[in-house]
Amino acid sequence: MNYETLTVGIADKVATVTLNRPDLRNAFNEQAIAELALAFDELGRNELVRAVVLAANGPAFCAGADLNWMKKMAGYSHDENRADASRLADMLRTIYLCPKPTVAKVQGDCYAGGMGLVAACDIVVAAEGVNFCLSEVKLGLIPATISPYVIKAMGEQAARRYFLTAERFDAAAALRMGFAHEVVAPDALDTTVAGLVKALVANSPNAVVEAKKLVREVVGQPVTDALLQDTAERIAAIRASTEGREGVASFLEKRKPNWLN
Repeated sequence: MNYETLTVGIADKVATVTLNRPDLRNAFNEQAIAELALAFDELGRNELVRAVVLAANGPAFCAGADLNWMKKMAGYSHDENRADASRLADMLRTIYLCPKPTVAKVQGDCYAGGMGLVAACDIVVAAEGVNFCLSEVKLGLIPATISPYVIKAMGEQAARRYFLTAERFDAAAALRMGFAHEVVAPDALDTTVAGLVKALVANSPNAVVEAKKLVREVVGQPVTDALLQDTAERIAAIRASTEGREGVASFLEKRKPNWLN
């Protein structure tokens, strides 16, 4: 499919979705939201894809909402605003629930809604010198739609500060609070992300999907008999799966598993 706000490419089992509005600092509007949702939905169902990288062209990763889109929203009714916000929420959920592992490659500044895009991904790698900002309250708004993902990523205590102050914070601070998994020199960004996706692609495709689901569905749960039974059922099912049997057999036989062929 041809996209106007993105580029999408697939190579060596890895899809790269690239925000491609560099002249607008990759700010998103209705079309960008729709295209991101469509791209991640299709890639999540594509059997040739084993991992997805979210990247951006230009000096900024994403500046949040496009100014022209914001001007339109200023005249929206309550119902129109709710419908508009729901489309953004659905797009973020599509990224978050994508069955394939997702890696955000953050090469430039990332503000407001852009932080939601990043937080919805599984792994975040940022370049040194990148700044982040939850700037909504400066405009009389709140980061409501992105909050489920951003709070999970940075933690409640950090959210208490940065949601309220709208301060900029750098990549080193993002690393300390857990929002970013790695911070590397700009010239090492591509190599670092390539190493991560190489590791992802080397693993059992089914196990990666199930492991991603495991984290999402177990986090925050109390350790009850029901949870213990659930996790026992999960490991029993995957041990009996085709890839589970192949993985154990290949390990014991000291050969590569068939998903690496």
